Amino acid sequence: MGEFKVHRVRFFDYMPSAIRTMAFNSRTERLAVARADGAVEIFNFTDRHFQEKVIPGRDGRAVEALCWVGERLFSAGLNGEITEYDLEKLRPRYTMEAYGGPIWTISCNRQETLLSVGCEDGTVKLFEILDEKIQFQRNLSRQKGRIISLSWHPSGTQIAAGMMDMIKIFDIETGQTTHRLLVERAIGASKSKEVVVWDVTFLSDHTIISGDSAGKVQIWDGFTGTLIKTHLVTKWDVLALSVSQDESSVIAGTSEGTVVQFQFLPSTVDQQDKEWVRTRTFKNHSHDVRALVHTETAVVSGGMDTQLVVRPLLDKVEKNTQESALRKIVFPHRSLVCCAKKAGLLLFQFPGHLELWRVGESDGNGNPGDHLPVKTQAEKLIQLKIKGNDHVCSGALSPCGSWLAYSALSGVRLYRLQYNNISITKVSKLPKELSSGRHLCFSSDSSKLLASSNHSSVVVTSLSKLECKYVHTLKPKSGSKQPVHLLSTSEDGQWLAAANTGCEIHVYNLRKLKVHCTIPVYNSCPTAIAINPANSNLVTVHADQHIFEYSLLHKEYTEWSRRLQKNGLHPLWLARDTPVTHVGFSPKNPAHVLMHDMFMFCIIDQTLPLPEAKSMLYNQMTLRSLPEPERIRQSHAFKMCKRFQHLMHVSLLEDHSLVVVERPLLDIMSQLPAPVRQKKFAT
Repeated sequence: MGEFKVHRVRFFDYMPSAIRTMAFNSRTERLAVARADGAVEIFNFTDRHFQEKVIPGRDGRAVEALCWVGERLFSAGLNGEITEYDLEKLRPRYTMEAYGGPIWTISCNRQETLLSVGCEDGTVKLFEILDEKIQFQRNLSRQKGRIISLSWHPSGTQIAAGMMDMIKIFDIETGQTTHRLLVERAIGASKSKEVVVWDVTFLSDHTIISGDSAGKVQIWDGFTGTLIKTHLVTKWDVLALSVSQDESSVIAGTSEGTVVQFQFLPSTVDQQDKEWVRTRTFKNHSHDVRALVHTETAVVSGGMDTQLVVRPLLDKVEKNTQESALRKIVFPHRSLVCCAKKAGLLLFQFPGHLELWRVGESDGNGNPGDHLPVKTQAEKLIQLKIKGNDHVCSGALSPCGSWLAYSALSGVRLYRLQYNNISITKVSKLPKELSSGRHLCFSSDSSKLLASSNHSSVVVTSLSKLECKYVHTLKPKSGSKQPVHLLSTSEDGQWLAAANTGCEIHVYNLRKLKVHCTIPVYNSCPTAIAINPANSNLVTVHADQHIFEYSLLHKEYTEWSRRLQKNGLHPLWLARDTPVTHVGFSPKNPAHVLMHDMFMFCIIDQTLPLPEAKSMLYNQMTLRSLPEPERIRQSHAFKMCKRFQHLMHVSLLEDHSLVVVERPLLDIMSQLPAPVRQKKFAT
């Protein structure tokens, strides 16, 4: 592994925003996650929890609640608007004002005919769900005080609303309240201090379960409106509830970072009577658990510490399998760093701005593991604030370092750079075809800007001085509408590979401006792709950790790829739960394939034998200490190093030195006083 001089970059202080809410679609196994910056992310739970889509946020558009209706996704927020998202174009489809002030919650009936929202002005508003939009139907009886949480009865005839100090049950037909359930205050609390009912769940047997700011989970009889049982689970707040599909288990998230499980179990030996019993407590978060989802086999939680945690319920999965392992889903699943290898520049992507840095320089040579003296420190050249309120979708830096581009929902911006004397000039006129551009990249000679567009197409533009001209739109023959999330060009400028979230990879000939081939569709989404400059072989890595190599010249899988699939990948490689986000190649040795995920860097030497299932996979340090004959006998193709934390990007510069970008360990709550309390209401 001591083949490169390495620049270790540790000043990309990227931090994901806090998780505010989640919604799970049990039909498609997709989890929607909304963050404090307004971004919405879609995770595919059938494909190793891969983050397959991201809808960027916008300043002032915080999402407070999410709701799936079939395969349609809706959100509501404190700006008083309801938004439906276009999951193909990755943008809001339309936004509708509810005219009830800030919206705290959104919910859909099981029949998927009505959408309800709880508003600041005390109204529960019903919207009819139509094929292309939603339409206001009516208000339920207006109440005094804001509506914080809502839950439909599965029959669709009633709805429970959590408020300040109480829960109200509405009859949908009449719109009137049928019961008022008064919530108890915390022991020793002031009578003037209101109790917030953060979440409610309405079960089929008319049981209502509530979680409140007094730290209680309470069980209610929905027929009579009486309290059955109270569970005091925390000194602080119970912020979220989620129920399993069979309604036998409920989980509660607290502001102490714990998740408490309750199960409906027999209370007597003859098993005639059942009651809700507290059974488990999970501690996987450092701060408030704001969002919960109870799937058939796991507890999914997220909150202020930004982490998404999947905690399997061992009574629902087979033990000692991949599904039984605790997963902390690490972000991001795509690279937020671009490298201009010919100029030694790095572009860091943040939601609201971009940073351009020049890497440092060192003198001298040394042995593997030596720290070389630094001659020139790394330098921040430009910080570019994004125009308007939209956040960045994609940032790109040309290999020569002379062009910088970024895309947002409002369109694409292109700049000409002079990094020696540090100047930046905006290209004022861009082709209208770029207005829908999302994922961006430059050709290897920096003469073209490529942008993914609608329906899996790619827009090709040419660059010269301060001009950008439209050339062509490349369209796949499959007619797929899924968005492109990965683009990769070849060093000779002939090939472009584009991967979409429908697991398709299309290869285009940029010289002839037409489709060259489509890679056989594999049932796992690509997470990283790259074209080998030595032989025009396309290497793809997928969310399930499988690796393929496809010859673009012969339009077939290579012999090495077939041997890899026949031999099988090492069990420890397949067990990794973070996706590979970058693939590269060594100019000195074309048979060396470089790739990394968040914690691991790997060089695959295609000339060496593949590792057997019993081989040591993470064995570089061990091999170094062995005698040379033994080291040769033990070596295999996968040279791996697992000594990183939050490895964001790895690139080779033109001088063959390696740039390794690591995110520093940051705590988003480190500057807040303890105990941390989530201030959800604005004064």
